[in-house]
Amino acid sequence: MLKQLISVPTLVACMLFSTANIQAASSTAASVNNPSTVTHEDYPNHSLRLIVGFPSGGATDLVARTIAPKLSELLKQSVIIDNRPGANGTLAAGLTAEASPDGYTLHLATLGAMVISPTITKLPYDPLKDFAPIGLAVRLQNIFVTHPRVAAHTIPELITLLRQTPNLNYASSGLGSPGHLAGALFQTMTKTELNHIPYKGGGLALADLAGGQIPLFIAVISTSLPLVKAGKMNAIAVTGPKRTPVLPEVPTVSETNGLKQYEASNWYGLVSSANTPKPIIDRLQASLQTVIYMPEVRDALLARGIDPAPSTPEEFVSYLKAETNKWQKVVKFANLKQ
Repeated sequence: MLKQLISVPTLVACMLFSTANIQAASSTAASVNNPSTVTHEDYPNHSLRLIVGFPSGGATDLVARTIAPKLSELLKQSVIIDNRPGANGTLAAGLTAEASPDGYTLHLATLGAMVISPTITKLPYDPLKDFAPIGLAVRLQNIFVTHPRVAAHTIPELITLLRQTPNLNYASSGLGSPGHLAGALFQTMTKTELNHIPYKGGGLALADLAGGQIPLFIAVISTSLPLVKAGKMNAIAVTGPKRTPVLPEVPTVSETNGLKQYEASNWYGLVSSANTPKPIIDRLQASLQTVIYMPEVRDALLARGIDPAPSTPEEFVSYLKAETNKWQKVVKFANLKQ
């Protein structure tokens, strides 16, 4: 009876319509499962999340809060900072690696989480496989700072003190942090002994140093600078290849006899999760570079001893590999373990 009611041409038309719908549905599903096939002309169309692996008050958070408002202006969407401290930034990095590859979850990656910690212990992510690099953002030096009661105002005096008082406590912003490795490198080159005290962030360590609970902290210049200038702690030496303009009177560690090859610089860069489509990465890289070179951003960074250093994604990958090769040797030599 049904065959009599529906003509052959009508049946053919219905079949063709159904086939077209099935093909369209399959195409839509493929696009959802393969981000590279999605159109990106409307990116971003809602707010972005910038995960920071340290609490407020530290250098990483300071840099994030300096660039985020300007990124928001360029992208015309809010860039919301999400502080996720823990395990020297590796917790935040892991959250980013697990995020959807859509460019809406970003991470201010650090030397500690991307190079040092993966060398010390096994992590749930691979720094070179599980992220889409956007670009290096800044470089910054560490600085040896002590409580005013510590009888060492220069690196030679600190070495003498360490030989008289082995296992002096020194703080860093976390296990595997640049400050941690800067201390390890210092010990190997001076044949002295320090007892490492890892914190969950630089701001917490600075508070204990200012309060006299910790005698020595290898900090980043940006957060310790105000306390140094206020006389609440002594600046002994910076760890980079040259003196910093914000503290020109403070020598480098490498100016000390026998430590000419000493250098332990730090950096932060922007990444997203792996497989984030290239058009989105390109948009973010161009925006980051524009922001870093804005006069108000550049001046704010330089005033805290932070050097603007934006790069392409390819340059960032090459730099990451070179840093990994450098610090692997230090970790192995110092026998650092989780």
